[in-house]
Amino acid sequence: MAASTEGGCAPDFAAALRRIRRLAWETPVVPLELPGVPPTHIKLESLQHTGSFKVRGASNRLLKLGAGQRGRGVVAASSGNHGRAVAEVAGRLGIRATVCVPDWVDPVKLRAIVAAGAQVVRSGPTYDHAEERAAELAARGGLTPVHPFDDMDVIEGQGTVGLEVVRQLPGVEEVIVPLSGGGLVAGIGLAVRDRGVRVVAVSAGRASVMARSLERGHPVELPEEETVASALSGGIGPGNRFSFDLCGRVIDEHVAVGEGDIRSAVRRAFRECRLVVEGGGAVGLAALWSGRYRPRGRAAVVVSGGNIDGRLLVTLAALRPSGPPAPHDHESG
Repeated sequence: MAASTEGGCAPDFAAALRRIRRLAWETPVVPLELPGVPPTHIKLESLQHTGSFKVRGASNRLLKLGAGQRGRGVVAASSGNHGRAVAEVAGRLGIRATVCVPDWVDPVKLRAIVAAGAQVVRSGPTYDHAEERAAELAARGGLTPVHPFDDMDVIEGQGTVGLEVVRQLPGVEEVIVPLSGGGLVAGIGLAVRDRGVRVVAVSAGRASVMARSLERGHPVELPEEETVASALSGGIGPGNRFSFDLCGRVIDEHVAVGEGDIRSAVRRAFRECRLVVEGGGAVGLAALWSGRYRPRGRAAVVVSGGNIDGRLLVTLAALRPSGPPAPHDHESG
């Protein structure tokens, strides 16, 4: 089995990929036409089993549990995608799962969590409330926590995206990745850094706790704001053990996109590419299509999820496209 950095060893992404293959698919890459920029492709984790990359980390974590941990069950805090992944993987492996969610959890993701057989605990108005509730249940009931990003087994699983990208796109020079708690960016960055691949992290302006934390040199807390990229919402925790430091090591450049950029990207992905992409999964596309970032070399854009409420997708797809925003129009301030 792969060694964990908790024990002083580097993640083994090749072993993780072999381990999770029966539970997580290899997702395709497709070309994206961008005039005047180097060849660019989209890595479609939106077509992943469970509809997002989160199944990779959840599978790696749960498959590495001991018999006693499996018997007691697991608990996770989630705004939706991680909870769905934990619920479905746990169901496949015969493990009892509890998922703590904020009150504003996406109804599509909530229905999927319930359908997978997990117990759902509504925990309060913010993601941080869900994390606190999950920690309480873990301590009281002996449940094993499955953290959505600050866990080396989860980070190791997410890094398999990077391993697939460098194999599918020989000569890739940079990868553009959504940034929230940092598990995906950290995993991909660790997996590709020795191959000379640049990592560009993209935050939603209204969900930029990790970006602000890196700027200030320590984890910070910010008020939660409503955003169409709800999958990226939430804090990174004042006691963050892994993802903060790793993101500081692997991120070469950071880009922030606004709500208008994201909505336009969801709409454009649907209209022009026939892709169903949720707001949090579309931030990389938003960075490119808005002109806030231009690839410097052969690039891969990770579209991290496609679990969007149908009514919201219809609303966004029906809106008229607007012109590119002014260069100063960043919602992150």
